[in-house]
Amino acid sequence: MRILIADDHEVVRKGVSSILESRKDLQVCDEAANGREAVQKTLQLLPDLVVLDVTMPEMDGFTAARKIKEAVPKLPVLMLSMHVGAEMVRASKRVGADGFVTKSEVSEVLLQAVDTLLSGRTFFPDVESAGNGTHAHQVG
Repeated sequence: MRILIADDHEVVRKGVSSILESRKDLQVCDEAANGREAVQKTLQLLPDLVVLDVTMPEMDGFTAARKIKEAVPKLPVLMLSMHVGAEMVRASKRVGADGFVTKSEVSEVLLQAVDTLLSGRTFFPDVESAGNGTHAHQVG
């Protein structure tokens, strides 16, 4: 499975890439440093999944996700953010994203989130317990 990673911090892209490529069935096909580049590369490469940081220059992750889902509705999009909360999750759902993972839990749940999205389901934090130290996720 080919995955595109978009984050404005190279160290985050490399870390996410390293986790994904620890599995032989996952390949990072490219990286983007901003939302505009993420949309362009997604439309050029048509990966199997896109991982988008929420906060990026030139075009934020929410706008990029909306544009990607408008162009390729069935393409799974996983949002990444340093922040978690009900509004972040609602905003992700509003733009058509299929999942949301906080950067603080990437090493714990990224592969589970990717597998969930690639199987056609959604992966969002349980916002009722978010912020109180739990990492419960609703898989739909």
